[in-house]
Amino acid sequence: MSLSIGTKAPPFSLPATDGREISLDGLKGRKVALFFYPKDNTSGCTLEAKDFQALKQDFAAADTEVVGVSPDSLKSHDRFRNKYGLDFALASDEAKTVLEAYGIWIQKSMFGHKYMGVERTTVLIDREGKIARVWNKVKVPGHAKEVLAAALALE
Repeated sequence: MSLSIGTKAPPFSLPATDGREISLDGLKGRKVALFFYPKDNTSGCTLEAKDFQALKQDFAAADTEVVGVSPDSLKSHDRFRNKYGLDFALASDEAKTVLEAYGIWIQKSMFGHKYMGVERTTVLIDREGKIARVWNKVKVPGHAKEVLAAALALE
């Protein structure tokens, strides 16, 4: 499934850090930067999370909720947050239902070995729950700033 700009974002409800339940319905009325990443405590994912954290106040000023989503457990997310001082929600999709709904749980290949994994993707959702922007196969350097600029440009 590919995500189309202007269409309703697939609904989701996931357990998140701080004992929160994060859902698209619960975030309605705010902009949402939903960044999907493969694994806690890996180099690219750590850099991406730290970049979003560095811009946390700017995202808040843009009335944009930042939510990280990976198939890791809440326990793993808590360790990741504590290690790097992350204070935005990390949602756990161990069942991969949201990853599949967003079309980013895909077959990957490394050294001839095929496996299923997360394609690093960010989805910017507008206040009405519609997809405003999608970044597929994200390259981490400068990405969080690009997402912030797009969030600021949204009403």
